[in-house]
Amino acid sequence: MSGYSPELRKLIQVVEDTRRERAKAPPPRRLALDEREKLVREWHPDYKPEYKRAVRIGPCKGTVMYSTIADLLESWPLIKPGELDLEHVDYDVDVLIIGSGGAGLAAAWWAIKSGVDPNSVLVVSKLRLGDSNTIKYQSGTQAATGPDDSPVIHFLDTLAGAHFTNNPKLVRVLTEESPLIIKWLEDLGVRWSRIGDDVERLPGGGATRARLHCCGDYTGLEVMRVLKDEIRSIGIPILEFHPAIELLTDPDSGAVSGAVLLNLDTGEYKVARSKVTVLATGGLGRLHIAGFPTTNHYGATADGLVLAYRVGAGLVDMDTLQYHPTGVAWPEAIVGELIPEKTRSIGGQLVNVRGERFIFELEPRDVVASAIIRECSEGRGVITPTGTCGVWLDTPIIEVLKGPGTIKRELPALYRMFLRHGIDITEEPILTYPTLHYQNGGVLIDEWTHALRPSGEVIRGLLAAGEVTGGIHGKNRLVGNSTADIFVFGRRAGIEASRLVRELPKPKISLKHLEHYIEELKQINIPESRKAPILLPDYRGEAVLKRIIKI
Repeated sequence: MSGYSPELRKLIQVVEDTRRERAKAPPPRRLALDEREKLVREWHPDYKPEYKRAVRIGPCKGTVMYSTIADLLESWPLIKPGELDLEHVDYDVDVLIIGSGGAGLAAAWWAIKSGVDPNSVLVVSKLRLGDSNTIKYQSGTQAATGPDDSPVIHFLDTLAGAHFTNNPKLVRVLTEESPLIIKWLEDLGVRWSRIGDDVERLPGGGATRARLHCCGDYTGLEVMRVLKDEIRSIGIPILEFHPAIELLTDPDSGAVSGAVLLNLDTGEYKVARSKVTVLATGGLGRLHIAGFPTTNHYGATADGLVLAYRVGAGLVDMDTLQYHPTGVAWPEAIVGELIPEKTRSIGGQLVNVRGERFIFELEPRDVVASAIIRECSEGRGVITPTGTCGVWLDTPIIEVLKGPGTIKRELPALYRMFLRHGIDITEEPILTYPTLHYQNGGVLIDEWTHALRPSGEVIRGLLAAGEVTGGIHGKNRLVGNSTADIFVFGRRAGIEASRLVRELPKPKISLKHLEHYIEELKQINIPESRKAPILLPDYRGEAVLKRIIKI
């Protein structure tokens, strides 16, 4: 029995009736740069002013960003100066790594290999070790390893995909060092998909060469399996269910000197002092900005942005987010889950309610997402029984173009996810709509991951890597560049941390930086009930909350 309603089954017939003709026809042409720009400006959520405002306090005061993010930055800390005994230090280490996704674990591994004693490193994780967006990634990692490719071509693709809004210095590091990451992970034990004796390389949206390295569509699971095993075998101390709720600073120099942690099991605060702190807290999808569902893991709540901003870090490109073009639009139980770009890379076609292709499927993500939103807004989308809208992603055509068995071989996770809901994607198309996927911007950093003030001044003792940072992807990220980013800059953060450990003295600790921040909050009359970081999303409705017994 199909997981689609009878009404949707009738609409699927249009997709089936046009499949043979579409399989023979050439793809839609690629859009020119000015056509891409026009489409995105008209339809993408980043260009909807009702979702944005200027932040009123802090180092980026006056900068326009998404209102949800500005609200978080204009929030009271969970603790105030004087409320915590900082004389008692629970963890005294050289390197504190906040976050246990790809960037955090890469930083830990490379710090150790660069000479830091494993026992003087502490990895803290909000949830379990490895619970992160990294473990969910599917499509792969971009790296110029092919005979017809080069870091220069990858560099140019990345600039063009971001509409030339990214930092070229950071992009150069990304594209020059990503081939090293592929080899490093393979040497550790990651089993990249192969064709014969060579690694498989797939095309991706906005890329002029096939350079996506994947492990079927279980790439994140495979990579994190290997990295978690490495970290545990090295013996690095790990604290699970201990999110950082505030950074600590030296009262004299202003250097970051550790963090206050919260034990989620007991509610106790713990003090961790460090010479170097690596911020690798990931993204913000669980804020559901602009009302979109998300692909992100449960802990993606922008904690790192809040903590870094309070110690003076600049933020860049916070007016832009990535809405992945192909999120699940039906069935409702998995709305917002990711349909990886690989589905389109191997031949899946986007089709409107009339059975027409309306965009070249491998345009940059913001362009494809905008085209899907346009189709739905102009009446060419597919309406579900619950009133939501989407377009078809014709997956059965993959088997027509590439042969029977391709989907089960190349997209086993996607196949199984839909089969659990009664939909066989080898026989029926997928209903799709954009989903909140990635934080394009973030903490301002330099090439060696030092967190920077808006002036460009280095914040001593604070490094940042991964999705929490900005500048690498500008206002739009290409597929596979996020995982290249987290491992390239996670590696650099680990190497730089090992260098700084040898140079920096043991710092003093305080919450002095919060004093001025709290004064700014008072000046704009922010109620003390608004607090951040929020740590975890709250999906309880008002009716549920009213039934809770207060004890």
